[in-house]
Amino acid sequence: MLGWLWSLIVGGIIGVVAGMITNRDLPAGIIGNIIAGLVGAWLGQMIFGHWGPMLAGMAVFPSIIGAVILVLIVSAIFGMRKRKE
Repeated sequence: MLGWLWSLIVGGIIGVVAGMITNRDLPAGIIGNIIAGLVGAWLGQMIFGHWGPMLAGMAVFPSIIGAVILVLIVSAIFGMRKRKE
């Protein structure tokens, strides 16, 4: 019943960890972290598979790697957009 809430919490933590690893902030604060964590988890598991410890149905290490990749891509896109204006 509370599986979706657990997924949001773990996704947010993965997004925060990815932001700390890359030392970059995402737009939209905690909502951006949750989205980056969830999308990064999906991306990381699609690319790297399901290995390592699992939390809320997410493989932790591939999820963090995927979220780091996503944070780098998003921050590069928003960085170019800010410079352009």
